[in-house]
Amino acid sequence: MTISDIEPRAADIEYHPGADWKLRFWCVFAGQASSLVGSALTQFVLLWWITDTTGSVSALATAGMAALLPQALVGPLGGVLADRYSRRVLMIAADATSALCMLVLIGLFLSGGIALWHAYVMMAVRSAMQGLQQPAAAASTAMLVPKHFLSRAAGLDRMLASLTIVGAAPLGALAIGFLPIGLALSIDVATAVLGIIPLLIFRIPQPDVPEGERTNIRSEFRDGLRLVWGHHGLRHLYILLGILALVMMPCSVLILLLVKDQFLGGPAKVAILEGAAGAAMIASGLIVSMIAPKRQVLWVLWASAVSSFTLALTALMPTGFFWAAVGWWVIGNAAFVIGDASRLALLQSIIPLHQQGRALSLLTSVMALAGPIGMVLAIPVGEWIGVRWLFVLVGMVAGCVSLLAFRSRALIRLGRSDIR
Repeated sequence: MTISDIEPRAADIEYHPGADWKLRFWCVFAGQASSLVGSALTQFVLLWWITDTTGSVSALATAGMAALLPQALVGPLGGVLADRYSRRVLMIAADATSALCMLVLIGLFLSGGIALWHAYVMMAVRSAMQGLQQPAAAASTAMLVPKHFLSRAAGLDRMLASLTIVGAAPLGALAIGFLPIGLALSIDVATAVLGIIPLLIFRIPQPDVPEGERTNIRSEFRDGLRLVWGHHGLRHLYILLGILALVMMPCSVLILLLVKDQFLGGPAKVAILEGAAGAAMIASGLIVSMIAPKRQVLWVLWASAVSSFTLALTALMPTGFFWAAVGWWVIGNAAFVIGDASRLALLQSIIPLHQQGRALSLLTSVMALAGPIGMVLAIPVGEWIGVRWLFVLVGMVAGCVSLLAFRSRALIRLGRSDIR
């Protein structure tokens, strides 16, 4: 099947999830929200235990790779499975497997038999389960809500993601303060159960696969690649987001060094910067859910440009202008969430329902793999010109790339009709 065969189906049938869609969506959303919060809390608890036990940078780096790399590698397979099999069953299986991993770790902690490699293995398994769960959850949204609600759902999704980023450390620290490590991990088991219960009660509709398109996993994965690469607008969007992730993602880690070197700050200033940014990200997600942007691609491009240039402006602030830097950092993070939510809503509204798992997971993997590559490239450049001018360079390059994307007619037209 070629892309030209897909395009004419753009206005086939306007899918509607049924009269009770609000109850079903909010119950599933609340369950997945509790599971996500529990996972973020657990991630902090385990990383803190590794830090406290080893004090080793290499141990933390290994834990980071165990927590991120399997998800990036498994994601494309998870997308194919989400389009091929029951998304609800995949989400239940992923949550249940993650809970089982936690039960194993709890037993090891309480028995005193825990070793560092146990944590690495369980973090890797949980990461792989996220690679299966997230494409199924993202692709299910379009089956749970009517099309006009997709932007609001995407805003709520980004708001929740921002909330977990902000809340993981304080909630994890609170859990460690009152409970032994083993019992603190039990919170994740409880939240996983809360995530599973709505999935057992409510049915998530599965999209119909056109006759002749169900073949085998390898062929369906190639179909997903062909869908993205064969459509000019999608291809340009994926390339743009991959470049931005490659260039900008290292700054999320190097911001600590920027605060230390440029603004002569310690943990307190980092906490102020990240706390303010987190609050802005939550507010931005809520704003998107309320206004539901219509021309999402324009929001994506303008938000990318703003978040990029404010990155450079943050670093350009003189040493004594820390609060001005906080202001630019807040604006940049707020713009990022607006663009990210618009991007998610855009893809969910135009990609065929039976191919969303593959298409969304492919983008997630592209961006997840671009981040570490960008870090490898950024380290020598940063050592050569300094972290401040690395931020300026990265922000200017990413901003110019975002502005150049406006010249792509295929990209600007993306969203005016479905890709079906």
